[in-house]
Amino acid sequence: MSDEADAARHAFDVVSTRDIHVGRILALRLDEVAMPGGGTANREVVEHLPAVAVVAVDERDNVMLIRQYRHPLGRRIWELPAGLIDHAGEDPLQTAKRELAEEVGLAAEHWSVLVDVAVSPGFTDEATRVYLATGLSEVDREIMGEEEADLTQRWVSLDESVRMTLAGEIVNAASVAGLLAAHVVRSGLTQPRPPESPWRDRSTRFAAREQ
Repeated sequence: MSDEADAARHAFDVVSTRDIHVGRILALRLDEVAMPGGGTANREVVEHLPAVAVVAVDERDNVMLIRQYRHPLGRRIWELPAGLIDHAGEDPLQTAKRELAEEVGLAAEHWSVLVDVAVSPGFTDEATRVYLATGLSEVDREIMGEEEADLTQRWVSLDESVRMTLAGEIVNAASVAGLLAAHVVRSGLTQPRPPESPWRDRSTRFAAREQ
């Protein structure tokens, strides 16, 4: 369906909204939304800072994974180097470069966009952009806090990362999407997007609260 045809359909206008909780990286609000049948319905929405993740691939098609503790799951999981875009005007690519250096001590000469992930659009606006980084070199890593000090890292082949993903050993949404997309790109089946490509669904509402 075209954007024009979609715009002509019912608009789910927000009749009222109120905050339930506002935290450090997210907020929970309750929207009253106009429905097609003429009534309204309540929708709980989690506003979250946007994020980036990086599939860093070396010349032998090995990819860098990190293992860190994720409290909501109650365990350490394998995932891609990643981080939050802390400021509304921050360039996502610069965030990706910073996180790659801080978390695993790497810089990259070539960057492109693999996928944009709406993490769970049924209740949150959280979105992550996943980059492909190649032409890698080592840089000094600065440990920024206790979580990064606990972080471990490992090179695995891109094929092995796909196996881990399909086996349920990698479950982080952006990591799953990014690794599978990287495998498709490195197989020559399609091309990634330029690093400055538009990001339509980048979450902005929570960051705008801080302005």
